[in-house]
Amino acid sequence: MGVKGFVEGGIASVVAGCSTHPLDLIKVRMQLQGESLPNPQQLRNLRPALAFNSGASAAAAIHPTSIHVPPPRAGPISVGVRIVQSEGIRALFSGVSATVLRQTLYSTTRMGLYDVLKQKWTNRDTGNMPLARKIIAGLIAGGIGAAVGNPADVAMVRMQADGRLPAAQRRNYNGVVDSITRMAKREGVTSLWRGSSLTVNRAMIVTASQLASYDQIKEAILENGVMRDGLGTHVTASFAAGFVAAVASNPVDVIKTRVMNMKVEAGRAPPYNGAIDCALKTVRAEGATALYKGFIPTISRQGPFTVVLFVTLEQVRKLLKDF
Repeated sequence: MGVKGFVEGGIASVVAGCSTHPLDLIKVRMQLQGESLPNPQQLRNLRPALAFNSGASAAAAIHPTSIHVPPPRAGPISVGVRIVQSEGIRALFSGVSATVLRQTLYSTTRMGLYDVLKQKWTNRDTGNMPLARKIIAGLIAGGIGAAVGNPADVAMVRMQADGRLPAAQRRNYNGVVDSITRMAKREGVTSLWRGSSLTVNRAMIVTASQLASYDQIKEAILENGVMRDGLGTHVTASFAAGFVAAVASNPVDVIKTRVMNMKVEAGRAPPYNGAIDCALKTVRAEGATALYKGFIPTISRQGPFTVVLFVTLEQVRKLLKDF
């Protein structure tokens, strides 16, 4: 049963990840909006947060009469159209090889472990597992899965974000293997786990909210006789679970994206000194709402992703029922 849960979860996750990859790419690009500096030559690798400092150093770095006005934020449709116009329609699938590897490592692990814990913790009499245990199972499974899949996650974020950089600054990775190999050689093996604490935290939140919500909502629908166990129940429960997961995880996702995407150059201090520093600089420069940047594409992606994930999972379970 345990191995079967990993296989079922892995197949469903790869299908869901690939089918919603363009929405995930748009989400990443939106989360990085506002990160660029108005004058990077003068401010070097300081973040926009420091452009608001009124100290002498800031005054010396910026022309006294200049005022930093954040550019208007583009919506998901505008971002998508801009990507297609400037980079071509194939750019919407930039980093899809990393998505496949990420889902194979991360989602297969988390889905399989959740299934194992669910088998162990389900009440034999009722056939259900208490919500608290579902949440705990999701936290454990998500954390372990994220630690396993972090290298692919870093590669995916970088490949998705590469097109927004000037041509001279692009990394131009030739797939996920090239991305991981070059990061390990140039920045050290530890760079593959950059932002891992954020990845783990986000994965714990997503898995606990997504899987626990799906199971809980599905059970409530069936127990109350709202619908029978079929496609309608699966779609309803999965979309609701996707919404819960998006609301809970978006702030952590924004910080994770920025930390993973930051460019570290030899002899210069990194743009962010960890997750808390990134969060503070982001809020200081762009306001608290910046933590929900990309929320529309997040829910637009999380909803379909979760629907495809669980609908596919239920179908795969039926196909593999006799194995």
